[in-house]
Amino acid sequence: MSFLWAAAAGTLSGMIGAMGLGGGGVLIIYLTLFLGMEQGIAQGVNLIFFIPSAVIALIVYSRKKMIDWKAAIPAAVLGVAGAWLGTYLSSLIDGYWLSKLFGGLLLIMGVMQLFYKKEKGGDSAGSKKDLSSSSHRQGE
Repeated sequence: MSFLWAAAAGTLSGMIGAMGLGGGGVLIIYLTLFLGMEQGIAQGVNLIFFIPSAVIALIVYSRKKMIDWKAAIPAAVLGVAGAWLGTYLSSLIDGYWLSKLFGGLLLIMGVMQLFYKKEKGGDSAGSKKDLSSSSHRQGE
């Protein structure tokens, strides 16, 4: 039965992560709550898990031309710096407090998503519709 839970957590984490929604939250929760893994170790496992998932998602999104490289490159460079800083800071924080901080962050993000309001015209469906209609006009 534990294999089924592990498979479900891995699959769900990969799917959510590929959508850019932070699938690591699912995996870390599974590893810490269901397997009793220490928070710092669970974060390390999550990072190893993330590499192949991210590579596959990057290939698919890149082939579909859904990556704004001008925005992605600076974000990636700063992400590497943030990863280094976060790794350093997490090594200074006790596992108990690290798990509390992680839970608090998830809670804050969840509450923000509940009350987040989209700006008019800012949704991707509207943008895609506008792009397809303008390219249709160009072909006429």
